Amino acid sequence: MAKRIYNAKELAEALDSLYGVVLEQLPAEGPVVVIGIRTRGETLAGRLVERLRLAGRTVQHGVLDITFYRDDLSRRSEAPIVKATEIDFAIDDAYVLLVDDVLQTGRSVRAALDALHDFGRPRVIRLAVLIDRGGRELPISADFVGRRIDVPHDQRIQLRLKEKDGEEGVFIIPGD
Repeated sequence: MAKRIYNAKELAEALDSLYGVVLEQLPAEGPVVVIGIRTRGETLAGRLVERLRLAGRTVQHGVLDITFYRDDLSRRSEAPIVKATEIDFAIDDAYVLLVDDVLQTGRSVRAALDALHDFGRPRVIRLAVLIDRGGRELPISADFVGRRIDVPHDQRIQLRLKEKDGEEGVFIIPGD
């Protein structure tokens, strides 16, 4: 049974916090690229891009599917659902802001870094996540975090967004 820990308003406040630190630290010069990791990182990246553009920043926006880069692909019993990566611009020498929803083990981010390098060599890659829940298995940390939440290792954090799920909120759910 899922337990709501943030409602829509609290989720919006976390996103506001994330946006604030991202805007403050984006470089003033050079190409800036915001890439969301499918599925909810894609939605969060879109929201950040919209706000950055409203603030007068020029940014390019892409979406990254990491399915074939995951280290657990061979362990899955069901066939993976692969969606298109949408990066139709150069990332060479760009400042890349990689966006994901929840950072836990670091494995999805590692897969995303591998996938990004197939598209070029960015000047720098920074990671923005809405929720950092701890529990790293790899030495990966986020540069920008909306909220940090400590939950037991046998539970997961699930972000629900209206565009994907029909509702907004952050939930704790029992682990698999």
